Amino acid sequence: MNHVHELTAVSLNQIAREVNLNNKQWWISLPGREPLKRNIGELLMLVTSELAEALEGDRKDLMDDKLPHRKMFDVEIADAMIRLFDIAGALIPEFGEIFMEKIIYNTNRADHKPENRILEGGKKY
Repeated sequence: MNHVHELTAVSLNQIAREVNLNNKQWWISLPGREPLKRNIGELLMLVTSELAEALEGDRKDLMDDKLPHRKMFDVEIADAMIRLFDIAGALIPEFGEIFMEKIIYNTNRADHKPENRILEGGKKY
């Protein structure tokens, strides 16, 4: 990994840890306040619910109800990212490195190239 990719990986890890720290109240049990082992399926569905809200905001061209000066789509995408960074900060210590590896891999994927996407059975989107 080159220097820029290393900095980006470190930055992503830092963001993930910060978001997770800001969301620590969701990682403790109530009322005992003991560390909570979160259900992966539930965590992923919470991300999905934010994306569904983004879709609804886009479909209806709505402004956000909590940040009324912002489009609902934009705010719900931010909420989905917050949930993803929270998960990464809690469960994936090398998230930044994995993210950058995947970006690099996707850049060179044959099935992502336009000439292959137009072929029969190619990825249209």
